[in-house]
Amino acid sequence: MTLFWLILFILLSLIEIATVNLVSIWFAVGALITTFVSLATDNLMLHLAVFTISSILILLLTKPFVKKMKKREEVPTNLDMVIGKKGIVTEKIEKDGIGEVKVLGKKWSAYSDNEVTENKKVKVLSINGVKLKVEEIKESD
Repeated sequence: MTLFWLILFILLSLIEIATVNLVSIWFAVGALITTFVSLATDNLMLHLAVFTISSILILLLTKPFVKKMKKREEVPTNLDMVIGKKGIVTEKIEKDGIGEVKVLGKKWSAYSDNEVTENKKVKVLSINGVKLKVEEIKESD
């Protein structure tokens, strides 16, 4: 039975190496622990209990660590980086119509809930497809 658990450990480890998504690592460690237990006893029910309990415990104990390791800081793309930036209207934006703004040196199609005339400063609220939703910046801002 020891050979079975050792082969299962190797197989699960190979699956983990192939996927690198932390899918089977907990079960591989559970199989390794069960391999050592199988050296002491031939009781199949005990083997299954050790495998199940150790796999679940390792999963629960390492989950916060794994979550922290997998958490990645999102880096804004070209589209996302314009949100919150200020720009200037280069082509009048009619209420609920399309105009043009220049943000970070690039021209974008833009729309607004209110009319915004040329040369007014605007702030980018969001992006919808390739159009920016903007609002006029009041002089006091």
